[in-house]
Formats: sequence, C-alpha cells, structure tokens
Amino acid sequence: MRYFISLSLMLAALWLSLSGVYKPLIFGLGGASIALVVWLTERMEVLGAEHDAGLWSWRLPVYWGWLLWQVVLANLMVSRAVLSRRPIRPRLLQVRASQQTLVGRVTYGNSITLTPGTITTDLPSDDEDLQVHALLPAAAEDLRSGEMARRVDWLENGR
Repeated sequence: MRYFISLSLMLAALWLSLSGVYKPLIFGLGGASIALVVWLTERMEVLGAEHDAGLWSWRLPVYWGWLLWQVVLANLMVSRAVLSRRPIRPRLLQVRASQQTLVGRVTYGNSITLTPGTITTDLPSDDEDLQVHALLPAAAEDLRSGEMARRVDWLENGR
C-alpha cells in the first residue's frame, strides 16, 4: 500500500508542478491519469519491483538540484567551446555504471544525456559499461571522475 501512496503522491506533485492549469476538469483528468498509471503499474507487477518510490522521494529533489547545477555548468562549458576558435574534439568513451538496479542505470544514463555536451549512446542491460559521446575532453573527464555515478548511487542506495 505504501508503494501506491508514494507513487500517487509523486505523480500528483509532478503533474501539479508541470500543469499550471488549476480548473476542476483538469484536476479530474489529472486524477484519472494518475489512477490509470498506478493501476497499470499494479497490473504489470512493476510497482515496488525495481525501486521503492517512497525511498527515492526525499532524495530526488536534492539530486535534481545538483543535476540542474551540472546542466548549467555544462551549458557554459559548451557555449564557451562553441564561441572560441579552438577545435572541438568529440569522442566516444566507455563509462562504468556502478548502479545495482536497472532503474539506477537508466537514471545514470539519462542524467548523462540531460547534461549538455554528453549523450549516452548505448546502455546494454548485460554489461556494466555505458557508451557515451562527449563533445569536449572536459566533459569526458567529468564523467571519468565518477561524481555523477556516485550521486546516482546515493540516490539509489543512500550511500
């Protein structure tokens, strides 16, 4: 039951923050869509199978704040590189994914892709390495430092 409540509350908070329209019809449609998603996750038997939404709930805003700051820094780095006369040296690299669950690995891969100048190009389910395209050498070094992987590990496990 805790899974249903935590998922419903997280979906409602996300929907309310993204919607911006607070009319009775929209509230009804939002509530119906949340109920449908919770019902579908129960029917698919995935609710609670991969992660505990309640466990992640308080860590998510902290992680999102850190990720937003990384997006700002990466935007500045890419902008500086585009405006300078120096050549851009893109590269493909392998990055170790230390996350224990598939949800953690997907979160890590998506976080890399959200950060400007880097894109996760391959996330095999049977391998620990992700293939990443990095636009700049500094972006590749940031990934190799493992800070983002440690943050996703913290989000996943609290460590």
